[in-house]
Parts: sequence; C-alpha cells; structure tokens
Amino acid sequence: MEDRVFARATWRLVPFMALLYVVAFLDRVNVGTASLTMNKDLGLSAEAYGFGAGIFFFGYFLFEVPSNVILEKVGARIWISRIMLTWGVVSMANAFATGPLSFFVVRFLLGVAEAGFFPGMVLYVTYWFPSAHRARLIALFMVALPLSNVIGSPLSGWILGLEGFRHLHGWQWLFLIEGAPSVVLGLVVLWWLPNGPGDAKWLDEDERAQIAAELAAEPPHVHTSLWPMFGDPRVWLLAVPDFGIVLGLYGVNLWMPQIVREMGYSILATGFIVALPYVAAMLAMVLWAMSSDARHERIWHVAAASLVAAAGLIGAALFQSQLAVLLSFGVAVCGIYAALAVFWTLPPSFLGGTAAAGGIALINSISNLGGFWGPAIMGWLKQHTGSYAAGLGVLAAGMIAAAVLVVLVGRTITFAGRAAALERYTRLNA
Repeated sequence: MEDRVFARATWRLVPFMALLYVVAFLDRVNVGTASLTMNKDLGLSAEAYGFGAGIFFFGYFLFEVPSNVILEKVGARIWISRIMLTWGVVSMANAFATGPLSFFVVRFLLGVAEAGFFPGMVLYVTYWFPSAHRARLIALFMVALPLSNVIGSPLSGWILGLEGFRHLHGWQWLFLIEGAPSVVLGLVVLWWLPNGPGDAKWLDEDERAQIAAELAAEPPHVHTSLWPMFGDPRVWLLAVPDFGIVLGLYGVNLWMPQIVREMGYSILATGFIVALPYVAAMLAMVLWAMSSDARHERIWHVAAASLVAAAGLIGAALFQSQLAVLLSFGVAVCGIYAALAVFWTLPPSFLGGTAAAGGIALINSISNLGGFWGPAIMGWLKQHTGSYAAGLGVLAAGMIAAAVLVVLVGRTITFAGRAAALERYTRLNA
C-alpha cells in the first residue's frame, strides 16, 4: 500500500509541479534569448544587460523568506496561485521596457513576484514524501529547469522572428506570449493543488493515514520553529556552496545564447543548439538523484557533480573548436543541474515545520544572489576583456568552491534520509 500511495501522489503532483516550474523558469531566463535583439533596441551594453538580467535576484532575496513563511501559514494552494498570477503579469510587463532603467525595474519586480516559489515547492515535497525518496522526487520536479531551456530556447528563437508583427518587436512578443501561461496556470493551481495529504480529495482515509504514518516515523528534526533556526550555522553555511552552483547556473543560462550566436549561427539555430545540453541534463539529474537515494548519500554526489561542471566550464573557456566548446557546455550543464537536484535534500534533513519554510527560503535567497553575480561578472569581463573565457573561469572557480564547501559543511549534518533508511531496514527485518 505504501508504494501504491506514494506512486499515486507522485503522478498526481510532481508532473504538475514541474509544469509550473517550467513556466516560472522560462519567464526568469527567457531574457537570455530576448537579449539577442532587445539589447540593441533598449541601448543595453553587455555590462548593463548582465546587471539587469541579474537584478531579478535582489528582489528575490528580499522577499524569499517572508513569502515562504506565509506559504507555510496560509497553505500552498492559495500562495502558489498568488505567486504565479503576479509573476505572469510582471513577466509580460517586460515587453513595455523602453530603456535600461525600466528594464532594471521590471526585472527587479519579477524577482519580488516570484519570491517563494521554488523553496515553497521544496517544502511542499516534505509534506508528502519521506526523506529517503526526496532526491529523485526533487530531481523529477527540477527537471523543469533544463526542460524549460529545451522548450524555451527554440520557441523563443521562433518568437523573435515575429519582429514587426502588429508593430511590436519580436522580443516584446516573446515576453507577452511566454508570460501568459503563468496567469492561466495560477488559476488552475486553485483547483488542482491541495495544501497537503489531508486536503487531497483523491485520497481515501486509509491512504491519508498511510502517508501520515510514514512521515511520523521520520527521525525528529533538529529545528521546527523559525527563530531557533536562524541561530544554526549550518543553515547559513549551506547557502555558500549553493551560491557557487547558482553562480554557474545563471552565468551559463543567460549568456550561452549570445556565446553560441557569436559562433555565426542564426537566431533560430542558436535556439536549437542551446537546447541540446539541457536535454542531456534532464537525464543526468534524474539518474544522479536516483543514485543518491539508492546509496543514501548526498554530500559526495553534490561535490562530484560540481567538479564535473567545473571541468566543463574550463573546457568551454579553453577550447578553440566550436564542437569542443559546445560539448564542454553540455558537460557543464549536466554537472550543474545534477548537483543542484541533490543539494536540496540537505536542508530538510534537519529542518521541519516553520523552520523548514524559513530555512529553505533563507538558503535559497542568499544563494540566488549568485544569479545576479554570474550574469553580471560574465558581462563585465566580456566588456573589459573582449572574451568570455575569463567569465567562464570565474564560474568554474565557483563550482570548485561549491564542491569543497559542501563537503566541509556536510560533515556537520546528520542525514535524516540515511537514518530513515536504516530504521526502515531494521523494522522490515525485525
């Protein structure tokens, strides 16, 4: 019954959650493809574009923790719906930017609107599934990240071809068309997403009781209240390796379209080429998460994937062959996403309740500042060196630092997933 109940919950919830994240991440990073024509129309230099693309994360940083605490109090259904409706409207407003200042303002407001979505989804997984299974489930949900690039890169490239239709630029159509699904899905959330197992009408009483019993059997969390969580250094330290991962993620996501375009490919071809590494990343992150769950090991999975990503970024910086550069980007993207998927099993291993809501959001808000610095550093170094190599080197250094730091921090964490697996094994063989 346990397997049947959790399988049913997985198929009911995770694909829908992934769909929401596809839309969210697409609205976050489609500015990378828009920049191929938007920068000239708005008068954005490489440095100004890098700053504007990354300022999203300052708004995200300021409102992440309050948003997730509110979600834990009022319920996921209403709050996720609110987040999606507001970010959809603001994303569409990108189409009406007229210069650098308005571009900066709208990107900042998009971060404010979206704050709390990702940590809210990670928290939501803990309402439904025991810790021993969370790496693969978080990975299945986070497949949305590379999938949004697989879908979004060629789609966005095609939409840019609407230049001049109804007297609008192609990049304006991009923001309008890709922002609209967020508004629609924000309304669907109210109907489809229950706050937790107790509100799920598609479960019977025995199934709800089974989920509750499995979650109750989890080892107790170190923190369940908000304020004591702030005093645990592990919460703050975990933000550091994740910062390095996010630095690489957004540095690559928001600049790879321009790097590929400068190789001489058309805008449409660029969209398809940029999508290819993310196809591989979808498979890599799920398989790597399954390995992590099977071995009940987290730290070395994060560290090893981060080092693979660093190797790919170094290759992209040093190789001269276009094929070698593109293959290196594929290695880097696979490593980045594999590391990220397993990383998010760490905070819930010692945080529960309101502490999990605040702690996951706090780690995510701090680390996502790497989403500002990654694109900004790439833009600044490109403008001052004329090459992308130095910026890619900085991203690689961030991934190496993430690997080292996650090992150091991980030594202080007792993994609930390992404890739960051992307890389950003992119980079944008693």
